[in-house]
Amino acid sequence: MSKERLVGKTIVVSGGTKGVGRLAVEAFAREGARVVIGGRDERSAAESIERIREFGSDALFVHTELENVDDCRKLFDQGASRFGRIDGFFNYAGITSIASLDSCDVETFNRIMNVNFRACFFCCQEAIRHMRKVGGGSIVLTGSPHAWAGLKDRAVYACSKGVLYTLSQHVAHNYASERIRCNYLTLGWTATEGEIALKESLGESEEALRRRAAELSPMGRILEPDEYNEALIYFMSDDSSTTSGSVLNVTGGFFL
Repeated sequence: MSKERLVGKTIVVSGGTKGVGRLAVEAFAREGARVVIGGRDERSAAESIERIREFGSDALFVHTELENVDDCRKLFDQGASRFGRIDGFFNYAGITSIASLDSCDVETFNRIMNVNFRACFFCCQEAIRHMRKVGGGSIVLTGSPHAWAGLKDRAVYACSKGVLYTLSQHVAHNYASERIRCNYLTLGWTATEGEIALKESLGESEEALRRRAAELSPMGRILEPDEYNEALIYFMSDDSSTTSGSVLNVTGGFFL
């Protein structure tokens, strides 16, 4: 039986219709939270909301185009209007592309940075604005081993994850006095729908991807999208009320 560590909380998840974000949405709800799902896949969100209501909780889907800053604001405002408060924000949304420093074009650079950094920046702005009203809250930014240099063909993605680390530290250091905390959760190589689709577009099957990950990962396998749930629940719960500015690496020992 769940301890329901998130009862009474409302948590916003950007990118909540896919991969780790979708499973986090459902994990938060199982722990008693109401969840605001930001994303573009209405069908996926509807399936999650149906399951969440079976858990005895509730959720709201807000169609969100993260390249539009107004949509970032709408995500939080509609969540607060529906549930009366915002206590947590998990920034999962992000995109990547094959782009090295010496070959990246302006369009690719702008799209990745707008979705991965600018949207997160303004979502954090909204999260802080709403969390002040309830006396604090928790923000978790999705990190990556790429943040510490990254593969050559992921230059812009690596930079976007590096700046999210800086943002996490900025929030942690400057808003602790308002009981608003922020932590950076480093995700490892994970078998999400997006990762599988990207590799298939490059000619690598899911089976081949899993074999290659098993060879390269110190722990001998690729991670599954639900393996971050416990860390996320901890960060969103009152158990982590004095934990801020931390970096938690859930990578299977894998670093770039």
